[in-house]
Formats: sequence, structure tokens, C-alpha cells
Amino acid sequence: MKLYTVNAGYFKLDGGAMFGVVPKSMWQKTNPADENNLCSWAMRCLLIVDEDRVILIDNGIGNKQDEKFLKHYYLHGEDTLEKSLASHGFTKDNITDVFLTHLHFDHCGGSIEKNSEGNLVPAFKNATYWSNRAHWEWAVIPNDREKASFLKENILPIQESGCLKFVDNKDGVAFTENIKIRFACGHTDAMMLPQISYKGKTILYMADLLPSVGHVPLPYVMAYDMFPIKTLEEKKKYFEEAVKNEYILYLEHDPVNECCTLQNTDKGIRVKDTFQLTDI
Repeated sequence: MKLYTVNAGYFKLDGGAMFGVVPKSMWQKTNPADENNLCSWAMRCLLIVDEDRVILIDNGIGNKQDEKFLKHYYLHGEDTLEKSLASHGFTKDNITDVFLTHLHFDHCGGSIEKNSEGNLVPAFKNATYWSNRAHWEWAVIPNDREKASFLKENILPIQESGCLKFVDNKDGVAFTENIKIRFACGHTDAMMLPQISYKGKTILYMADLLPSVGHVPLPYVMAYDMFPIKTLEEKKKYFEEAVKNEYILYLEHDPVNECCTLQNTDKGIRVKDTFQLTDI
């Protein structure tokens, strides 16, 4: 098995929304905001080559949205999904599996693209797309608070193409011999967290349960989360498990740090080390 960091670019979100009830005087120490109170965030995906499967976990915002939509998120930097895949010797046609942790636009927008005729088609034409039935139903009939994050043009064409498959909604279900799926429901219903056995270590892909190292303290919960108390409970559970079993946490949105480990301190669970995926 081989793992590759795939950077789909950077975007900006309101710092207050990203840290919920935590005062700016505290969160800006780790994630400084610009003059508009916006912080920069990564869209860091993960490519897994596991025997004959080439698995891409999440795929960023994509490029099919119009200028009006994109101007709200200030896409910046030189990284793109295509450039990052190419840097590792891959193209989108090499991908056999697209694993979607959840269907918010910054995680699945690259799943679908417009072809030369303007039709919405799968961007990974040789891939199976993976979600789970509970989250899919939550996304295609969204609640009023979350529907701005679930864009139909990112989601419905996946099923219409015939490329969609569901995993079982059972925590710890196997995806491959080296990957099992964990679940978290505080950010959005039935978000999937791939847990990967790699070089004798366990890597847990945190998706939006832990956006960055700045969110490690338990009360640092995003205002975007649908069920913040549930998020807090899930963070505590997974963090205690990560400390006990020395997990490596892979961070999708941290603008600087790819991975971290955790430790117990007199202030609670905190970051132990930060490092790049290639350091493992």
C-alpha cells in the first residue's frame, strides 16, 4: 500500500463560523484571520494505492461552479486536484474508487464536471463512487440549515451515472483489507472516517470531525456542525482512542499541518506532534 497527499487547493471561511462559541482572541492564535475575518483552509485529499485499487478520499470544490458562487470562498494558491495527482504520476482516469466522507460541496464538488456539451458527468470516469445510504438520504433531502452545503449538481449526477455504491452503516465495516470505515454524526449525519492500517500504524482520516490542530480542544466545535454536543462527544471518544492506540490523525482542512498525534496533558487532550504524511 502507498499513500499520497493530494492538495485540491485552498479556500477561505469565516473564522467565527469555523470555531463556533470560542472567542476570536483565542482561535486567532492558531488560525489568524484576514481583514474580513476569513481564515485560509486546505482541501487536503488522500490517495491510496492498495493492490489494484487507486482510491481517492474526497476531491475538493471542483471547478464547475460559477463565479458568483466561488467568490464567496476565495479560492487561492497554485494547487489543484489535477496538478497534485499528476505530481504523483496519476490522472483522474487512474482512479478506481472515489470515497466521499460526506457530501458537503468542499468535499465532493470535484466528483462531477461539465463536459464539452455542458452536461454534468463523473469527473472520474473509471471509478466507483462510495457513500452510505443514511448520509445520501440526508443530503438529497436536506434540512434548511444545511442545504446550502449540499448542492444537487454535485450529488444527483453521481447516482444518475450508475457509478454510486453504498457501504453498510456499521462502524468498523471493512472497505478493503487495510481500510475500515468509522462514523461520526455531529458535523452531519453519517460522515465516514477511513481508518487505514499503514506501515504498522493506524491513520484516521478526520474529515470535518477535526478540521485542524486548532480544533483539538474539545469545546472548539464549528458553528457549521449540525449537532455540536454530538461532535463534542465524538471528539472525546475518538481522541481517547487515538491517545491510547497512538493513532495518526490526517487533517483535511489544516492549512499547514497534514498529520498530528495526540497526548494527555493537565489541560486535557492536546497535540503531541505534527508532521507530514511522508514522514511516516
